[in-house]
Order: sequence, then C-alpha cells, then structure tokens
Amino acid sequence: MTAQTNLSAMHRVTANRLGPRSAMAYKSAGMYRLLTWNDYRRRADEIAVGLVSLGIVPGDRVAMISENRTEWLFSDIGMLAAGAVTVPLHAPLSPKQVEYQLHHSDSRGVFVSNQVQANKVLEVIDRVPNLEFIVSFDPIDTKGRIKTLTLSALRQIGFQAGAEGLKQVLDRESSTKPDDLATIIYTSGTTGLPKGVMLSHGNLLYNTECVYKVSSISGYDHFLSWLPFSHIYARVIDHFLSVMAGAIMYLAESIDTLPRNLVETQPTAMSAVPRFYEKIWAMLEVLPKEMRNQKLRQLFGMRIDRLSAGGAPLPKHIAEGFLEAGLTIYEGYGMTESGCALTSNRPGENKPGTVGKPIPGMDVAIAPDGEVITRGPHIMKGYWKNLEATQETIIDGWLHTGDVGEFDSDGYLKITDRKKDIFVTSGGKNISPAELERALTEDVYIEQAVVYGDGKNFITAMLIPNPQHLAPKLKELNATLDSDGEFATDPKLMAFLSERVAAAMAAFSKPERVKAFLIRKAPFTVESDELTVSLKVRRRFVMNKYKEQFEAFYKGAPPGDLHEDQ
Repeated sequence: MTAQTNLSAMHRVTANRLGPRSAMAYKSAGMYRLLTWNDYRRRADEIAVGLVSLGIVPGDRVAMISENRTEWLFSDIGMLAAGAVTVPLHAPLSPKQVEYQLHHSDSRGVFVSNQVQANKVLEVIDRVPNLEFIVSFDPIDTKGRIKTLTLSALRQIGFQAGAEGLKQVLDRESSTKPDDLATIIYTSGTTGLPKGVMLSHGNLLYNTECVYKVSSISGYDHFLSWLPFSHIYARVIDHFLSVMAGAIMYLAESIDTLPRNLVETQPTAMSAVPRFYEKIWAMLEVLPKEMRNQKLRQLFGMRIDRLSAGGAPLPKHIAEGFLEAGLTIYEGYGMTESGCALTSNRPGENKPGTVGKPIPGMDVAIAPDGEVITRGPHIMKGYWKNLEATQETIIDGWLHTGDVGEFDSDGYLKITDRKKDIFVTSGGKNISPAELERALTEDVYIEQAVVYGDGKNFITAMLIPNPQHLAPKLKELNATLDSDGEFATDPKLMAFLSERVAAAMAAFSKPERVKAFLIRKAPFTVESDELTVSLKVRRRFVMNKYKEQFEAFYKGAPPGDLHEDQ
C-alpha cells in the first residue's frame, strides 16, 4: 500500500517531486497549452482554501456537474484536500436527475462548468434545500437566487488567504485517514433510482496502486483522456493513475474530435470503452487486411503502446483484429462498487475474449450460482443512506457484483452476462441475452442489439443497423431505411437482415435463436437514457420503453416452425 493516507497527499507527493515538469495539456484557441505539476497543485490548493472559507468542513458533500476540463481535475483534488466528499454528476443528466442526486447526497455546494449546467440546478433549486452555493468554471447568471462565485473568484479567495489558509488545508490533509469517505458516485441504474456508491480514500488508493503495479505505466507516458471523469473508470485509470505515475495527461476536446486529437498528441496510452473500438472497427473492417492495419496504425499513432478497454464486454474479433495491426487492447473488468478494476489483461498476459486475470491484491471468486464476487480493501464502504441495498450486496465481506462469469483453465475471467438479465423462456430454457447480442453485433451490418423473451416461447430482438455499411447494400437491394416512425419496414431490408440474423444464430441451440426482430433506424443514446455514460445499452430500460412493440410479436402465430424448439 502506498505510504500516503489519502488522495490529496498522493497528489502532493507527485507535485512536489515533479514540480516544473508538465502534468497536463489542453487545447485552447487551436493550440495545446501545458500546465506543470506546480500549477496543478497551486490551483487545487487555492480551491481547497476557498472551500474552507465558504464553511466546508471535512465530510461535507460538494457536487460537480461538468464536461471534462482541466478545472474538473483541479476541483476534484481541491475538494479532497479540503476534506470534502466529491459527488461527481454525469454532464448529460437531466434536471430531474440532478435534483435527485444533489438532494439525496445532501450536497452543500455544486461546481458547474457553464450556464447550461447551471440552468439544470436553477430549475430544481427550490427542491434542494441544503444547497448553499454554486461555483462556476465559466461566468453564469443565477439571477441572485443562490450565492454564486466563479472558480477564478474562489481561487482568488484562496490566494489571498496566504500561508495561513494553506496551513488549514495541510492540517486537514494530514488528518484525512484511509477510511474517510472520498467520493459518492451515483450508479446509472437500469431500474429504479440510482444508488450512491461510497468510496473511501483507502479504497481508491489501493485500487490505483494495484493497477499501477500491473500496468507498466510510468512518468514517461502520455495519456490521452476523453472518457468522463465523473465515471469511476476514467477517475481511476486516467486521473488517479496518471497522478501516481507522474504521467502527462492530454485532454481530448470531445469524442467527436478524438481521431484528430490522437494525431495531434501522439499518446503512448489511452483508455476507452468497447463502443469506441467497435465504431473504429466498423469503419475499417471491410478494407483489405493490409490496408486496414495501416489505417489503424495511422489513426492511433506510432507511439501508442497501451490501449485499454473496460465498462462493457469487448467483442473478441475486434480485439484480435487490432492485435493483427500491432495494437494490443488490454481488456479489464470492474465496477464502481469495487473501486474500479478487479481483473485485467496486461503485458505478457493477454487473452482476447476474456477480461484478464485478477489483479494481484484482489480476491476474485465465482459463487456457486456463477456470480462473480470479490473482497478486499478495494470494495466500497456501502451505498449512501441505503443500508438494505448495502447488506444485499456485501455479504460476509464479499461484494456480489451481479455479473455471471467463469475462469478458464489458465485463470482468465470471462463475463457471460448480468445475473439479473438472464431470463427463462416458457419452455424452461435459460437465456443469456449478452451472448446473443454479442453474436448479432459481430455482423458488419448490425451495430447494436437488444434481445427480449423472458417467459416467452421464442426470442425476439431490436436491431440498430450500421449505417455506413448498410448504405451501399441498400442501393444494391433497391431498399430503404426510410419509413414513418422509428422503425424500418422495407421487406427487402427485412429479408436481407433475416439472413444475417439466421447466420449469427447458427452457433446457438434452437430455443436460444432470435426468431423475429425490429429494425430501429436511430442508434441508442446517452441523452435518451438508453445508454449509460460508459456507453453500455441499458437493456431493461429499452425493453420497458418498447415493451408494446416487443409484445406485438407474441400476439399472433409464432414465426416459423417452433414445435421442435420446445
């Protein structure tokens, strides 16, 4: 375990050690601007002193709603240095979701990036009685409804407090213990209200150090970071890991500019979710192998050494395709409740199609019912103000992940599904929807899929076509995606995709095969709550949203001859 007892102390040790060296870079007015570790620490300390001046005491919750920016990082470390508990809210949240998380966490203040995020708070401010102030990265207008400061003004307060103000922060930092609460991260629940995961300084320090020991990341690395810092994956793997290693973090402008930012920054390491790699593969898969490999290398740059994937399963054929191009994607597995990573593939131990071996220092096992369980210093303290859910999730010291998995003969873990997503057909067949969806989306013409059929006599699905690959095929078929409403109905397109679905289902037993499907024209999105912030499909949400359309399949005669399937 690291000698530091809290995250702010870890950051201070690195900042003191590296001082004038570059800590991060961000793009402004078309140019990348560098900030040193001294800059980083000074700004965080000014924010911490400013929070103390606002009356924040250790244990108080302070929320943050912002897209990725340098200010997010300064503010996170500043809050932790002041002894506050950071409550990061995902930037795409609706006002109603913001209201729930601010109110449930009893946050005394909230940091916002701009007027758009401030308006969400202002819309619900009368229903969040504990909220006392807003700090904004950009200037905003709150019409005097709540105490408001810009981040620059807060930092100025901290600067003017001088050595005495800094001494207060250093005293708080030195008294912050590993078991003290560092953050509350709300999970993007697929049903019901989200739960606030309580993670201590010790949870996050332990997880970061365990990952650091197996990652081979060093101070010579250049991270390109684009995943939302409000999610545990980027918070640990990009933010805290780069601090522990003393690496330089380049902030991408957005997911849309990522290809350009890759060329501009030439990183050595980058974290991503499978959806990103799937999109890249979909664009290049149809090219001849040699050309595809060349394009992949050009896209990621000649210095790239480590690509990581987490947050959802990475299709095996994509991992193998990148490997053929000399690009290794190290897939890992974890969850917010486990403080981030539990298993990982790593240099010298990489097996595509798995999420790797348990990270040394973390107990990972398979329960009798197939559920992945874990115990150790990395697991959460519990759910904020939800003892019942905590007791259901942590049993005899073991965190029950809700994921079903298995270890292969070499000790690599494979996640097969979410325990709550496995369903049973009316014929008594257990169905793993994730396995079916993976098989469907391996088809070049199918980008996303959700299967349905709990208690039914056959399986159905909703498919989202890959528009780039489908466009030339539509011309060839003289078919169209155009139709009234959300769903495509062209008979020629339906017939074509029926053949593709049948081919994808050939590896499964007859009761498991998809027998009918809908073709939705628009992809699932985070804004519509159909995807989590890590771009996983919220299967239950989609099934409930389109329950009427799915159920319509079961009102008439079943498709095909199903008597032999029962």
